[in-house]
Amino acid sequence: MHLKIITHEKVVFDEDVDSIQTKGVDGEFGVLKGHVPIMSALDIGVTKVTQGEKSKCFTTMGGVFQFKDEEGIILTNTAESGDEIDVARAKEALKRAQARLAERDAEIDAKRAEAAVARAMARLKATLNE
Repeated sequence: MHLKIITHEKVVFDEDVDSIQTKGVDGEFGVLKGHVPIMSALDIGVTKVTQGEKSKCFTTMGGVFQFKDEEGIILTNTAESGDEIDVARAKEALKRAQARLAERDAEIDAKRAEAAVARAMARLKATLNE
């Protein structure tokens, strides 16, 4: 089967794979060859693909996943390969977002801070699986 991960700027991944694991808004799920057609809204998380004995991880920051006729397509605003992520920068972003959430007195946009935490955690998780 084949998978394409596409953002507004570029095609991040376009290769044959043996399996796909990703995070939908209703939870994590996997797709193997022969899977029935599926369409799902994606949550902020990690998409893991296997190719033989190797695996690759990508952050997927929301979007849509579609699988039909042995082809999967992920359309997302942002996607990064785990081996391209700056771990130190992701850890710093996580600290900043957690600090914003901890400031209960400050007038912050809690949803934005929670999303920032989720993005940073997804980036760090993608680097661990590479």
